[in-house]
Amino acid sequence: MRRLRMRVFSSLIGIAVGLIVSAALLSRFSVTLTALVVATLVFWVVHIVAELLALRVFFRDPSFLMLLVVSLGATVVSLIVVELFVSGLSIHGAATYVEAALIIWVCTSVSLAAGRHRLRERRAER
Repeated sequence: MRRLRMRVFSSLIGIAVGLIVSAALLSRFSVTLTALVVATLVFWVVHIVAELLALRVFFRDPSFLMLLVVSLGATVVSLIVVELFVSGLSIHGAATYVEAALIIWVCTSVSLAAGRHRLRERRAER
């Protein structure tokens, strides 16, 4: 249960940080504070569903590289869905979608890795 909580928390933090960094670095990407909260939650749900569908439907035994591609693809799909349904978040241009998806993907990956590291530290302390 602790692992699941840490994974959820790490994912949400990574997505929120990715959206904030994207808004700070990309001139054609903007998000309001309210939209940030809603977008983080919607992004998280859509990302999980997109990733699970892609892995279950298309791949029986995915390689590490394929998992990275599926994760990045799920990030792009999630970003598109969030932009369509969350008012207060706007993205202009295909290049901005790609750049924002990469930023969010990296931030989420780093956050998940940090969460896993923290769990290992706690286990080692026992």
